[in-house]
Amino acid sequence: MKGTVKWFDEGKGYGFVITAEGKEFFVHWKSIVTASELGRKILIPDEEVEFDTIETDRGVQAINIIRLNP
Repeated sequence: MKGTVKWFDEGKGYGFVITAEGKEFFVHWKSIVTASELGRKILIPDEEVEFDTIETDRGVQAINIIRLNP
């Protein structure tokens, strides 16, 4: 699945991605596969990503997040 980063709080380590259809998915830093230029697992607002989803006890979550233009 593809989408863009809606927001990501580096201090808290989580945020949300949104698909072109408007579906939003929670993101945790541990689910980010590709690190930033500085080696940190963060996401930048409006950056394009590819990801899988998984059903958790808190709802559907994005996992295996790959930054398309790191």
